[in-house]
Amino acid sequence: METTAERRVLVVEDDRAIADAVAARLRAEGFLVQIAGDGPSAVEAARRTPPDVIVLDVMLPGFDGLEVCRRIQAERPVPVLMLTARGEETDLLVGLAVGADDYMAKPFSMRELAARVHALLRRVSKVQPKAGPPTLRFGDLEINQAERRVLRGGAEKHLTPTEFDLLVHLARAPRTVLPRERLLADVWGWADASGTRTVDSHIKGLRRKLGADLIRTVHGVGYALEVDR
Repeated sequence: METTAERRVLVVEDDRAIADAVAARLRAEGFLVQIAGDGPSAVEAARRTPPDVIVLDVMLPGFDGLEVCRRIQAERPVPVLMLTARGEETDLLVGLAVGADDYMAKPFSMRELAARVHALLRRVSKVQPKAGPPTLRFGDLEINQAERRVLRGGAEKHLTPTEFDLLVHLARAPRTVLPRERLLADVWGWADASGTRTVDSHIKGLRRKLGADLIRTVHGVGYALEVDR
């Protein structure tokens, strides 16, 4: 079985003090860590030594973290935890759209960052798919679990890995309201409810790509896939 020490993390951050602090914490957790300080060197580092997860600042010299994420994900899917000093909703949605899996606003807790990295790696390491039909169909929505492809109205929709996992989780219990806390635990692997905004943002991404009618919000509780059984 692969150990934590064999897992590689690429930290992309132009503030050297922050980069060194993040790297020190992750190394203390047993990870192999590489640091890049700008967009071009981050893409090159990911090509040269493919990481298992990337901690990626949005604001970078050369080109920004969104472009880094877009280029790296186009070559090889990899879990990405994005960092930002701005915390604007637009940045969050764009980051998720180009393939980020999670998002943290500065200043952040090093303990929480390490926990998020562990959670991302646990999620992508899970054996899947669960027992059940390889393809889920609801009206004009088709979810091919084996090929990780989604079609609506016959048109293929390109989802990020996290968006796909979230959609499948909702689709396995159609019309059932799933609390945000349960989604965080089952999809992201988080043991607490500190990341409910991440769930909300991924739901927005799914609605933007698949249609606003597909997922129902139950305020104060969670979400349900609004389809016929």
